[in-house]
Amino acid sequence: MTDALSRMLASRDWILADGATGTNLFNMGLTSGEAPEMWNIERPDAIHSLYRGAVEAGSDLFLTNSFGGNASRLKLHGAEGQVHELNRIAAELGREVADAAGREVIVAGSVGPTGEIMQPMGSLTHAIAVEMFHEQAEGLKAGGADLLWVETISAPEEFAAAAEAAALAGMPWCGTMSFDTAGRTMMGVTSAQMVALVEKLPNPPLAFGANCGVGASDLLRTVLGFVAAGAERPIIAKGNAGIPKYHDGHIHYDGTPELMGEYAVLAHNAGARIIGGCCGTMPDHLRAMRAALEAQPTGPRPTLDEITAALGGFSSASDGTGDTSGEPKRERRGRRG
Repeated sequence: MTDALSRMLASRDWILADGATGTNLFNMGLTSGEAPEMWNIERPDAIHSLYRGAVEAGSDLFLTNSFGGNASRLKLHGAEGQVHELNRIAAELGREVADAAGREVIVAGSVGPTGEIMQPMGSLTHAIAVEMFHEQAEGLKAGGADLLWVETISAPEEFAAAAEAAALAGMPWCGTMSFDTAGRTMMGVTSAQMVALVEKLPNPPLAFGANCGVGASDLLRTVLGFVAAGAERPIIAKGNAGIPKYHDGHIHYDGTPELMGEYAVLAHNAGARIIGGCCGTMPDHLRAMRAALEAQPTGPRPTLDEITAALGGFSSASDGTGDTSGEPKRERRGRRG
């Protein structure tokens, strides 16, 4: 247990991760079409504020502002030659905030998808994907990230390429996929298939799970799917703060801090050890999540009915595995606003 996350998992029943990167940066003035990673150079004060917001709200772990920091995505902004620099600075800024926190806080280097389709369906080869992820990983490592946090992946081939890149960089890593299409990832992966994929990797992650997707209810159903498939590694749950709605020219997520507090407790009871938020999750949500986790002891694993009663209905009848026998009746429940 030489890495920070393994040490923390060994001494803690749960770990609170952070919330949204994009939502918080848009609230600070980032505009649509801008590369958030450029703010590592142009607005380091804002990135410090982003990280501090999570830490001060109680997060034990936060992700760096490097989600789109690979050559494929940065090429859209003419910045493909700055991969190492942008990732290094993202991690350095995080290291400064974590080291000043007065308690142990883990800096997780965010690694998002390439945005390309891998072979055989697309043109991106395994070797090039590994090369892109490795370049990003080396930058995050140079900046002092404690581990790599591969997130929002849809394709098993891309997940495997990121795992290989982590090994090349000599970095511990975690990985989450986004289950946003009737209980499956965009490329068709189910919760059970992800469990099998993780265990087959030559370099498996320290922890794995789900992030983003549709809403918190769907994500918790996926977590229950991991458990049902026999997952033994620590599970990550990083759900959105409710459902996105367009209001006055902005995307607004309807999940209240109270709802996210309920989500955090349900996620822990469902089997997740690392719990955070994704899109729409602000520091106020994180404070409520930490308070709820600290106040409530571990309870029984929630049923699907209990999840929908607390957080709202599922977006699809199936969890993607084809087994709907445990599903609640299909009436939609009103969401808490």
